[in-house]
Amino acid sequence: LSLGAPISPAEPISQAYSLALYMQKNTSTLLQTYLQCQGSPFSDPGFSAPELQLSSLPPAAVSFKTWHALNDRERLSCAQGAFLALTQHLQLVGDDQSDLNPGSPILLAQLGAATLRAQGLLGNMAAIMTALGLPIPPEEDTLGLVPFGASAFERKCRGYVVTWEYGHWTDRAVRDLALLKAKYPG
Repeated sequence: LSLGAPISPAEPISQAYSLALYMQKNTSTLLQTYLQCQGSPFSDPGFSAPELQLSSLPPAAVSFKTWHALNDRERLSCAQGAFLALTQHLQLVGDDQSDLNPGSPILLAQLGAATLRAQGLLGNMAAIMTALGLPIPPEEDTLGLVPFGASAFERKCRGYVVTWEYGHWTDRAVRDLALLKAKYPG
């Protein structure tokens, strides 16, 4: 290949899809481990608080009609922005948990692995966008100002939202990449 040769999108799409599927297998374990380490009410059976959100983290939920109408650029840009935000938020949650739960090496390792996988998927998305000739959105600080004086409960809530959205964005990425894989077969 010469430097100017076009790159087929099939290979980076396949790599991203494989990574997203692998991530998907681990998201529920991460969420359950996270909840168990936080104590009550988080560790109570059936705990769920989907109404909690972070303004600095885009929600994965979107209507089917809206999702279905997205073009490749919009779909990839949304995922790129979400996983950029997730890498930053997962790092923050890891830092919070190092302080709140230093005796939970399994949780800390799972958060570290999730951060690395989100970064990997972010790189895969950039490769796909490059192969498709789409502009890659600039990286930005999605966290903005972090309230370092947040209470332990506020940090636990923030971590819950991040781990919950990480799972939902991973599910959405699998769905998005399956569409792209069908559209650009190898």
